[in-house]
Amino acid sequence: MACPRCAAATEADDRWCTACEHAYDGWSRRHATDILWSLLAGTIIVSSIAIGLPLLGVDWIIAATGVFAGFGTLIGIHRANRRRRRRQFLAGAAMPRAYLPESTRS
Repeated sequence: MACPRCAAATEADDRWCTACEHAYDGWSRRHATDILWSLLAGTIIVSSIAIGLPLLGVDWIIAATGVFAGFGTLIGIHRANRRRRRRQFLAGAAMPRAYLPESTRS
């Protein structure tokens, strides 16, 4: 199959080529703080459900499901953010000069 970004040959049909993956990895490091929002949302849900419900008199076994809800929130927000960043990268986000072809360097 062809890479959806640069049309180079790849092994799997749903993956980018190695060069595009490395370029995306370098670009995405500028947005490394994205994990903070998903961690914050998961922590708030765990705190409010798993800690707050026993204070209100709910059985602790029911309140323990708050841990799973917080983990699900963490995973869901992280996946959505990762998809958004990949679409942003494909839409033409600025690439560092080191990744430009030789003919376009000045």
